[in-house]
Amino acid sequence: MKYEAINLAEKFKLFDEAWQPRVIAELNDYQFKLVRLDGEFVWHKHDETDEAFLVLSGELTIELRDGAVKMKAGDLYVVPRGVEHKPTSPDECQVLLIEPRGVANTGDTGGDRTAREDVWI
Repeated sequence: MKYEAINLAEKFKLFDEAWQPRVIAELNDYQFKLVRLDGEFVWHKHDETDEAFLVLSGELTIELRDGAVKMKAGDLYVVPRGVEHKPTSPDECQVLLIEPRGVANTGDTGGDRTAREDVWI
């Protein structure tokens, strides 16, 4: 077995695409995913699970139907299950997502922004 830390900066160098989460680790049934966010995403929700956003660099706004959460590097926010939200970033930001394995990035909305699941780097 190989024992080594995961370097997030090195992992981000392995992909350029926005809105395409990449799995870097698992903890029980939860996945840690790196994602580049740039521009506006789609309104969606996850009926079965919460979704955690940890901003590593840049700025992110998580729009909610009745407000918004503005975030910068070092900020963490958990979107509760069933809450409709839309991540938006004026410029590229880097985010660590924490969510159960098998969760689609577009939740209940689907569409052409839906990323392939379980893509490891």
